[in-house]
Amino acid sequence: MCGILGGWWPNSKCAINRLPDAIKKIKHRGPDDDGYEFYPIGGAVVSFGHTRLSIIDLSVAGHQPMHTQDGRWTIVFNGEIYNYRELRSELQNIGYKFETDSDTEVLLKAWCQWDVNCLSRLVGMFAFAVLNKISGKLTCVRDAFGIKPLYISATDGLFVFASEVSALIELLPRKPSLNWQRSYDYLVHGDYDTNKDTFYEGVHHLEPGHLIEVNTFSGQITEQKQWWIPNTLEQKSYNFKDAVELVREQFLKDIKFHLRSDVPIGAALSGGIDSSAVVCAMRHVAPNIPIHTFSYIAEGKNINEEYWVDRVNSHVGAIGHKVRATSDQLTQDLEQFIKVLGEPIGSTSTYAQYRVFQKARESGIKVILDGQGADEMLAGYIGYPGQRIRSLLEKRQILDAWQFLGNWAAWPGRSRTMAMKYLLSELTDGKLYEFLRRIDGKSSMPNWIIQEPLLNNDICLLKPRVRPAKSSNGRRVIDELALSLTKRGVGRLLKHGDRTSMAFGLESRVPFLTLDMVNLSLSLPENYLISNTGETKYVFRKAMEGIVPSEILNRKDKVGFETPEENWAMTLSSKIKYLFNEDMNIPWLNQKKILSNIILMEDKKIKFSWQIWRWINFAIWYRQNYQ
Repeated sequence: MCGILGGWWPNSKCAINRLPDAIKKIKHRGPDDDGYEFYPIGGAVVSFGHTRLSIIDLSVAGHQPMHTQDGRWTIVFNGEIYNYRELRSELQNIGYKFETDSDTEVLLKAWCQWDVNCLSRLVGMFAFAVLNKISGKLTCVRDAFGIKPLYISATDGLFVFASEVSALIELLPRKPSLNWQRSYDYLVHGDYDTNKDTFYEGVHHLEPGHLIEVNTFSGQITEQKQWWIPNTLEQKSYNFKDAVELVREQFLKDIKFHLRSDVPIGAALSGGIDSSAVVCAMRHVAPNIPIHTFSYIAEGKNINEEYWVDRVNSHVGAIGHKVRATSDQLTQDLEQFIKVLGEPIGSTSTYAQYRVFQKARESGIKVILDGQGADEMLAGYIGYPGQRIRSLLEKRQILDAWQFLGNWAAWPGRSRTMAMKYLLSELTDGKLYEFLRRIDGKSSMPNWIIQEPLLNNDICLLKPRVRPAKSSNGRRVIDELALSLTKRGVGRLLKHGDRTSMAFGLESRVPFLTLDMVNLSLSLPENYLISNTGETKYVFRKAMEGIVPSEILNRKDKVGFETPEENWAMTLSSKIKYLFNEDMNIPWLNQKKILSNIILMEDKKIKFSWQIWRWINFAIWYRQNYQ
């Protein structure tokens, strides 16, 4: 786990001047080692930089940039390849010789042998750049789900990349301006990380499952190319019993892979099904290893998961570590926390994650397993009722659709009205969708937005909707899961996890997100994932019987990683007022109206809204970067 950066410059002097300062910006990602090099090519220069967090092969042999023996290929790599031992054996049988025990060397030689075709063979998380000095081709690659970040920019006649925006900006000749569209979408709709754009103009994500190529002789840059596309076709040969066994076998195999490390490993434990399954599976496949768990314990009876955390720790004999974050601690950490994240985010739950990772690193843990991605892969959350009912209707199973609606609505926190709202949202688009949102009290033009400057700059004022690229009648849930795994949903959560873990030099691993496991899940019938009774993650719950305590598998509530958001936000109200009393010079933002709304929320004259956190987050981030 590391930080990487680099690029292609027509002017070598610019590269030489900028690399050292950029490396400093990602030193926290790799406190164990760092290095950078320059490669003259055709009158221009390519540079690679790297900071290392040593996890596999702790020796100096794992130093990067890493080269092939003949000097033709060079790589910088951030991530882990968990099946590197198996791939190394395969490459050795072909005739390759290895000088280190690192997964980086395996990745480099796998690329030499199979080029882009090696990517589907990898079990891991990765963002890397590889240079062929003979052909002059520079290729940047990101893993299928975007577990590891990579930012790119192709402006002012150069191409640069980095693991974090702050480092990338150091590589540019000037600071990018504010992206108005992304900022508006975030502040009004809570939308971010659903496309390649960032909050900075001209700075983009290399999207999950994509690569980009640069001809360093000519400077020609390709469009982003998708190297992995989810397959949503149903595998009709599986009966439910077969599916349960396949899911169980694959999950345990992936847990074994994710336990490979030369440093101590722990686990994040919330008490829900996903994180509990990770911890219990760790004990199942490795009966004798010490397990340290790290849990956030929320204030408030309705969101406190301590009972379930204790139940899992007792079941596996784990050493539990608990974090209790308060509003005072959030106030104290707020500026640094937002700086760590690099861009605005959606809620304070990420602060709880930040504190959990901090506790893990303070306890001597360098790698932590996390349950992220299970909801998007196994149809969790509240079970995608709109898509599921639509699938049944498209199959002309009208009675089944009606029965499912009633069964789904009978679960705690659900209702028939809620199910119908989700169905209407699924079936509508365009102006009708916007009309329904307004009826529901959601506006694209709240009173604190000034419309004219946005319209004059061609800013779209409609809520962004990312829809499946293809429509499969009767497979609407599966299409939605594929979308959540690649375009929206899990991507922002993985980014939060990367930033909050790497802030403390900690590697966060997500064993649910492997290509084999996701391909299996997306191939199953929808009623294997969401039962006819409305139970989410149905096949996975069955697969974990005998591994996870039954009372956890049978839970009907879902708390998630929640924080007492309203209490925390109100504690910050004085800080919010200070932020918006000073002019931010954003012509479409009415700061007086924002202050008025904050006071009305304080006095409980209008309903509390998560909007308040977006105001706080954006204002602090903006001042850190533009004032």
